[in-house]
Amino acid sequence: MSEIKFTLIKHLGPSVFKAEIPDDVVNKLNDYIDNTINDKKKSSKLDLGKELAGDVTQEFSLEPEFIRSSGWLNFLGTCTKKWVEIETKQIIKKFNIDRSWIVRQFENEYNPIHYHSGHVSGAGFLKVPNSLGLHTQKSKSDHMGYLGGHLQLIHGSRMFLSPSIINIKPKVGEMYFFPAYMMHC
Repeated sequence: MSEIKFTLIKHLGPSVFKAEIPDDVVNKLNDYIDNTINDKKKSSKLDLGKELAGDVTQEFSLEPEFIRSSGWLNFLGTCTKKWVEIETKQIIKKFNIDRSWIVRQFENEYNPIHYHSGHVSGAGFLKVPNSLGLHTQKSKSDHMGYLGGHLQLIHGSRMFLSPSIINIKPKVGEMYFFPAYMMHC
């Protein structure tokens, strides 16, 4: 039998863009949140808990001036432009942020499956505990696709050679960009 030649073609559906948040930006974001937590008035003003999907301790809006001065805007814009260029071979000329926020999530808290408005969304990690906890139904986790504490990106339905869930174990400094319509938790 002669050698079989093959190429694996990228799966159908949207891509996910992974980037490393620069250490200085991670530090500025963490300092900002630490200071916000200690300032009860500011903490209350920026709290988005009632507006967002999560069952979590705190979710803080990032102030526009901080987004610019911290380098966060530049990071998000640079990554989005690169992602679009790689996928479409086109250069975007304008980048706007509708909203950016920080989620402080602790043991037994979660973000249910949801999606966002706009075109691009993302999730990044600034602090991660040493342990993501125990899985009470470990025997079901592989079959059901659930891994506690992980970012899960969901698209389409499960089919042969086409998984519908990507499980991402959090790592400090990692950022994942995905289409805003993509379900995630």
